[in-house]
Amino acid sequence: MHPGWLSNAYLVGDRPGGAAVFVDSGAPLEPLLQAVEAHELTPTHLLVTHGHADHTAGNESLRRRFGLELIERAGDPLQTGALAIETLLTPGHSPDSLSFVINGEACFSGDTLFAGSVGGSGSSFADLRHSIMDVLLALPAATRVLPGHSEETSVGEEWENNPFVRIWRDLDREGDERCLLDGRDGRLVLWARDYDGGFKAWVRFEDGSDQIVGGSRVERGH
Repeated sequence: MHPGWLSNAYLVGDRPGGAAVFVDSGAPLEPLLQAVEAHELTPTHLLVTHGHADHTAGNESLRRRFGLELIERAGDPLQTGALAIETLLTPGHSPDSLSFVINGEACFSGDTLFAGSVGGSGSSFADLRHSIMDVLLALPAATRVLPGHSEETSVGEEWENNPFVRIWRDLDREGDERCLLDGRDGRLVLWARDYDGGFKAWVRFEDGSDQIVGGSRVERGH
């Protein structure tokens, strides 16, 4: 995990002496490089959840070192060694957002779904909701979720306890506090803790449109 961005980079190997893939590269890479050596792994691919700098900062250094194939678009399922990789289209935070499911056990969700939070709706609120509710949370409840920032969670945990998901499931009520977002009047549907210890805000404007943003952008009580 990067100490400032709190962004994660991952290394997944099939077995000692076997194949491996990297997922994102926006964190200090030395521990992962040491793991490659310690377990005598052969990295073959770099899986990119989306193109923001806090997830791609080390892409070129990894590609130069290992000659990796870059996976940044959805395609057919991929097999490398004993790793079976499925690419899921999960736009909303950004139009190019992908998630990767490896061996049906672990989902690398990028900035779409976090432990107890969700990504900002940078490109589309409707797409973000669909990606979370109809794609990621349609996976088996026991599936590990390894997000682009902060700590690991699971599909079952987020289905039951994520505050955004609970409103989408009609389990909890929407808020009605007035607020301003970028100078626009809106209603604060949800004010919830984010992965970095700050807050994430879901705002609905008077035209019925919705946006999810970092809480620092919202003026409450207007």
